[in-house]
Amino acid sequence: MTDETTRSTDDDTDDDLLLAFYGDDFTGSTDALEGLADNGVRALLFVDDPPTPADLERFEDLDALGVAGASRSMTPTEMTDELEPTFEALGELDAPIVHYKVCSTFDSAPDVGSIGRAIDLAQAQYDSPVVPVSQGTEVPHGRYVAFSNLFAVQDGETYRIDRHPTMRDHPVTPMREGDLREHLAEQTDRSIGRVDVTDLDSVAAADAALADASEDSEIVVLDALDTDQLGVIGRVLWDRASAASDPLFMVGSSGVEHHSLVHAWAEDGLIDRDERLYRKRDPVDTLLVVAGSASSTTAAQIDWASEHGFRDVRLETEALVDPDAAAEARATAVTAAVDAIEDDESVVLYSARGPDDPALARTREHYGSLDVEGSLEARLGREQGAILRETLARTGLPRACVAGGDTSSHATPQLDVRALEAIAPVGPGAPLCRVHADESTFDGLELALKGGQIGTRNDAADYFGAVRDGGVANQ
Repeated sequence: MTDETTRSTDDDTDDDLLLAFYGDDFTGSTDALEGLADNGVRALLFVDDPPTPADLERFEDLDALGVAGASRSMTPTEMTDELEPTFEALGELDAPIVHYKVCSTFDSAPDVGSIGRAIDLAQAQYDSPVVPVSQGTEVPHGRYVAFSNLFAVQDGETYRIDRHPTMRDHPVTPMREGDLREHLAEQTDRSIGRVDVTDLDSVAAADAALADASEDSEIVVLDALDTDQLGVIGRVLWDRASAASDPLFMVGSSGVEHHSLVHAWAEDGLIDRDERLYRKRDPVDTLLVVAGSASSTTAAQIDWASEHGFRDVRLETEALVDPDAAAEARATAVTAAVDAIEDDESVVLYSARGPDDPALARTREHYGSLDVEGSLEARLGREQGAILRETLARTGLPRACVAGGDTSSHATPQLDVRALEAIAPVGPGAPLCRVHADESTFDGLELALKGGQIGTRNDAADYFGAVRDGGVANQ
């Protein structure tokens, strides 16, 4: 820093971090990672814990870094235990902006994945003069915010989020309110204002509107309908953050990484957006997929895989969540996967085939009858991770895929991953990544992590095939 109030912009700060972020689930974290890589930003996503000084020495010349978390599925108490030390560690990195990356659908509730709770915890650490909430991301996800109301695209149709076919009936955090201010007000007592679309025609107008809103509100929701407006937002936020001595804390979707901040960084010559850091990889003969998502999109992808040379194997989910039966069910699944791979077949191990699969209700009912601690999603995800780990250890496959946000959050740590690096585009927000692991068995593994609703840009059903084939060409 050059003085008490501003950050240095001298040439000797070229190696300083531009951004630190925490992703509230695994696939959302890789979405943000992809946005950075696709814009020429050298970034790593750390797993489980923030980077240590030794990590930063090992991975040099980073422009940005993130921490893949699981707070989206946590209770407020669990969030406190997770986020307090993480926010403290990220603050010590001296990045101008700390971003709490949330799902583009903003689904959350006071008792699980509370975004308001995350803001309260962060403000105890940073005391940011205002907490901007930037949720829009036209590309690649089709998310729009107008007069604080969130809209999302599904199957070519745009819905207000409380009328969205999937999110209005989400099994854990259904969205019953379209206005993000009203939704967030159920999770925090902090005052909430907005900057609306009429204020985003220019940087000067947006900056003035944010200043006005900040006088009366601790949190400000920012509208955005397209990438131009996201660029305006990025310019405003970066100018504020780079002129301050303490981090600006913000909340938002991966539009922050895909569009808004990278716009300002490119204007200032801090990055070259034409220098994409990842591109299509060579195909592999055999791919392992562990699918924990119950979405209709993932069901269609399992169907596609079954019709295109993949062997599909249903996991015994009722047994996997039962401590007395889990070991045998894991062994059965691993044997089935290894048999397929030894027959030179790709394999999909899946827990459900769409939201109406009877196995969902049966598994939840059985789990409710057991005297065990923790959520069903966390227990099942860890079991799926153990199956993934053992299958990869026995077969030595170079590439794998995990489908489902919660599944990815709980399964991937089973591989002792220290960090992930985006290396190839596959689907929006779900790139192919290189694993950096302390254990040599998994170091260098290529791993794709996708949310339930994610497909490739051209055909939502062929995602698993695209991962097997090394991704898709940059658009």
